[in-house]
Amino acid sequence: MPKDHDERDIIDEDLYEEIDEEELTELVEKERRKALERAQSEQNQKPKRPFPKWAFWLIAFVMVFNVIALLPKTFSVPAIDFLITSARLSAQDDIQSYKESVVVIETDEKTKGTGFSVSADGKIITNHHVVEGEKTVTVAFPDNTLFSGEVKATYPSVDLAVVEVEGENLPHLRLADNPEYKQGKQVYFIGNPLNFNGIANEGTVIEDITLNDWKKSVIMMEAPVYRGNSGSPVINQNGKVIGVVFATLDHEKHGRVGLFIPIEYLQSEKD
Repeated sequence: MPKDHDERDIIDEDLYEEIDEEELTELVEKERRKALERAQSEQNQKPKRPFPKWAFWLIAFVMVFNVIALLPKTFSVPAIDFLITSARLSAQDDIQSYKESVVVIETDEKTKGTGFSVSADGKIITNHHVVEGEKTVTVAFPDNTLFSGEVKATYPSVDLAVVEVEGENLPHLRLADNPEYKQGKQVYFIGNPLNFNGIANEGTVIEDITLNDWKKSVIMMEAPVYRGNSGSPVINQNGKVIGVVFATLDHEKHGRVGLFIPIEYLQSEKD
């Protein structure tokens, strides 16, 4: 049975995955202190030896490069965590295969979201709010192939949309025929969060919930979902898409969770 959306469970309305500057600053400062404490502890445990100048300049160069490359928009402790997880998952052949079908969708307003290919001839699924108000968008595949995509259909009531590009033999994902959303099931999702592209991550299904102004329930998962993950495919252990990430929620019981739309809603809207 769907769980009613409690007034105390507040959905984040601003694509629903942003971390505010104060939280970022606090997280970065906390991690900086941890790093300093670890370094001091390691130094105290080792015999003191002269620190080579070449190593000092190497570290200084790397630090400066990282600051320039990542600040101000993409540097955060959570980003470091999910980059590490993505690197680990991307070593798997199946995850690498899934990533080939996940695209960047960019609008004329330069907003960026995620979509994924579901056919060899160029059918793309994403969220309605990613392409809202647009007739055409730019679609970029991981191999750097760019397409002009036409927004063919939108389903605002379930926040889904279909974009089509003119292509042949495009990589694509398969949709699950009879998806299951059992509590505790592990899932993968791949998207373009926080100005990164092609980030693979994993989560765990929690339960369904019915949000205010929604007639149908959606699925909560324990997972690191951030701005730019909207439109990410949620993939089960059989390699099939069971849902589409669209938001996060501050839940009274489960804390901050990711939300995804069951993939069968797309077919029901078409019918």
